[in-house]
Amino acid sequence: MIGIIMGSDSDLPVMQEAIDILESFDIQIEVDIVSAHRTPEKLFDYAKNAHLRGIKVIIAGAGGAAHLPGMVASMSPLPVIGVPVKSSNSIDGWDSVLSILQMPGGVPVATVALNGAKNAGILAAQIIGASDKCVLDKIIAYKEGLKIKVEQASNKVRNS
Repeated sequence: MIGIIMGSDSDLPVMQEAIDILESFDIQIEVDIVSAHRTPEKLFDYAKNAHLRGIKVIIAGAGGAAHLPGMVASMSPLPVIGVPVKSSNSIDGWDSVLSILQMPGGVPVATVALNGAKNAGILAAQIIGASDKCVLDKIIAYKEGLKIKVEQASNKVRNS
């Protein structure tokens, strides 16, 4: 199971791409709102206990100061993938990117592009696929589909 958390429901339109891609791989997910600043007790409980509930990877999306992924990573033994979200209080998203990207040694957060929740979902699936052949096969098929789309576009452009 993959946990998908975000700091606010305003992050849901971005994080929906992670939800959608993981559902397309038939991977069980748990989605919640966990604010690093407004619900710190919930954050602590989530981060410390997610692995006990069967979660294998956490995807955490946050905008602005974007402390959620790093705080979760500081308390959880699980891999954490951070999604910087360009929010209404953001400085073109750079504050979120740097807050998630610039983690101190010993507290890693894999960071995807600004609003890159789809890639976060794919990366989480690849992590699961490293030990689950069924998921690995779905990732392989997905990547083959990407290749086919490019080849079709290439043929269309060349034959125009």
